[in-house]
Amino acid sequence: MNRVGLHTLGCRVNQYETEAIAEAFIKKNYEVVDFDTFADVYVINTCTVTSIGDKKSRQMIRKAKKINPEAVVVVAGCYAQVAPDEVAKIEGVDIIIGTFDKGKAVELVEEYKKNQNQIKKVDNIMSIREFEELEIDAYQDRTRAFLKIQDGCNRYCSYCLIPYARGPVRSRTPVNIIKEVKKLASNGFKEIILSGIHVASYGFDLENVSLEQIIELTNEIPGIERIRIGSVEPMFFNEARINKLSSISKFCPHFHLSLQSGCDATLKRMNRHYTSKMYMEAVDRIREAFKDASITTDIIVGFPGETEEEFNSTYEFLRDIKLSKMHVFKYSPRKGTRAAEFKEQVPGEIKDLRSKKLLALDERLEKEYIDKFTNREMDVLFEETNDNISCGYTRNYIKVCVKSESDISGKILDVKLVNNLGNMAQGNIL
Repeated sequence: MNRVGLHTLGCRVNQYETEAIAEAFIKKNYEVVDFDTFADVYVINTCTVTSIGDKKSRQMIRKAKKINPEAVVVVAGCYAQVAPDEVAKIEGVDIIIGTFDKGKAVELVEEYKKNQNQIKKVDNIMSIREFEELEIDAYQDRTRAFLKIQDGCNRYCSYCLIPYARGPVRSRTPVNIIKEVKKLASNGFKEIILSGIHVASYGFDLENVSLEQIIELTNEIPGIERIRIGSVEPMFFNEARINKLSSISKFCPHFHLSLQSGCDATLKRMNRHYTSKMYMEAVDRIREAFKDASITTDIIVGFPGETEEEFNSTYEFLRDIKLSKMHVFKYSPRKGTRAAEFKEQVPGEIKDLRSKKLLALDERLEKEYIDKFTNREMDVLFEETNDNISCGYTRNYIKVCVKSESDISGKILDVKLVNNLGNMAQGNIL
């Protein structure tokens, strides 16, 4: 039996797509093995959000060839889409697939085996108007599933390559979404994360359908206990949407609300379509409607032209708004974006200092957030058990670990949170 190893870089959408690619290989009688082991085929599903993503992609290509010099190496995804010629020149790359046609990976491998000629399957993504359906029938995990319902982005933030890598907004039909949710439920999944490149744009290209309606339809499916959505911008959470979401019983009070900067001048240069005041208003609406809401965000430090005063505005905004978790990124110039051409690029050492300062703030705020729930009873969906320790997440996305002599993965149990460990809680099963 042929063996295939797969490695995913980047976002939840990539994780979903890699799962679909793996299943396509399984249906052709391939055995899926760990990427670090000997395989006949290696698939690297790449990310290009930062230059580090490109670098890691190249490292994984070299790693695959080192393990088995005779292996067929497939490089797919965003890096392959935006720089196909660059990827094609990397020693050992046999097949290049962009962000469309990932479902044809096995077919292309079989073609390569016959002809031994490098294959480049990279379409003009800007002309693609259809959502690529990827089949997933069997799942290895049994707790929470990422479900891709949307692709593409029309926002064109000045620092971001993703619109050029993923193309315009394309939405999956409600019929196909609900069909897969039912399949997930029958496979034992209890939690669904509705994901996309810009999931708040879901339905823009369809008639009479919205993200809230998909959440409502998912809420009706037996077996699904929790529903989450991916990252969205603050404008999504107007009063009407908040009211509707707060009435959906399975919708979790966990919101990844994209910010990037707390300074309006920086946001304008980033071509973000909101202000810090609009962000604050969205946070207030969420907290008013959802008592235990967890609000997390992404922050970019060292964006071109970010002065010390601008950074301090961001720091003070985050200090005052007290989010539960921040993911901090140092700005990375991406060739082909407007921001890469901006003057006043911020030196690396200043980015490092600003990043460390925000990470220290994040550590303190995360601990403060978890403190609010110490001695509270909460339901936890357990994901894994190792060495008699089981860990999972509350509805508002606090990681909780408990002692357990049996494997309780996939179960939702009542737990009392008894100790704050900084970035997670220790609990006792009730």
